[in-house]
Amino acid sequence: MNFFFFIGSFILFQSFSHIQAQDDIDIWEEFVALLMEEKITAEHSKPRQKDLRDPLLGFLGIMSDKALWDEWTVDPDIYRVEDVIHFVLPLTFDEETDTYVFSFLETYDRWYFHHLESIMIRLDEIDTVPVSEFPDIPDGKKNWIREEIHWTEQVRLFNHFTEDKGKEFAFDWFRDGKGYFLSAQSWVPFLPEHKAFILYLCWEQANLRGNPVTLMDYSNYEATVHIEPVFFKLYEQTAHLQQMILFKDYRTIFETIWHDRAYHAEWDLEITYDNGVSILQFTREECI
Repeated sequence: MNFFFFIGSFILFQSFSHIQAQDDIDIWEEFVALLMEEKITAEHSKPRQKDLRDPLLGFLGIMSDKALWDEWTVDPDIYRVEDVIHFVLPLTFDEETDTYVFSFLETYDRWYFHHLESIMIRLDEIDTVPVSEFPDIPDGKKNWIREEIHWTEQVRLFNHFTEDKGKEFAFDWFRDGKGYFLSAQSWVPFLPEHKAFILYLCWEQANLRGNPVTLMDYSNYEATVHIEPVFFKLYEQTAHLQQMILFKDYRTIFETIWHDRAYHAEWDLEITYDNGVSILQFTREECI
């Protein structure tokens, strides 16, 4: 009798799991259909924080404009954690493919778009302890996480200083040029100091920050450096920074930092921008 009870329970569990999986797929297919028709609205959304609703819906709008819809019809991987359902699949935008996690909150008999993410750390795969090694992610993702944590904290400080002491004081907080130049002087000892500064900034941005860097030209009296900084991509692609600071102030932080660094290394600096590339043009007067 116990055997038949077990078999019956197993069949019932399997049937329930199949129905649950089908329900989850229905949610995904309904979401994709609405997204294709540009009908996802605030009523379909319950984000983790209310002030993230508009940025997240904005990201969905951008995705809809750039989507290769054949990719969206492939059944995603599905992970259900209590009342949240996660759909995971690779998608291509602007000829770059990445894995995205779409999270939905299920309440009673309806769903809400909950979150969108392109970083997924599989710590759920840890099933025994003690453990000293943990699932890793690519270096590019880790660089992104480091920069997101760093600049979120710096923007929080900027807002605090602005409220407490004024915006000029807040921008001054980012003037780290004296220490930055000392790093170049100390760690690149076998070059004239002004040249060491240029090469150090290229190394620091590329190897410590993970930003693509190209040294376009370089001499005693001028240098041109192209940087594709994560700094600006963070503002475009993370919902919370757009809620914390105006882009004008965010860009001024970037320019304040680099102008101060150039000043202490005795370079003049002009900064321009071209399609995601920050162009740093350094010049200095020739010695007579």
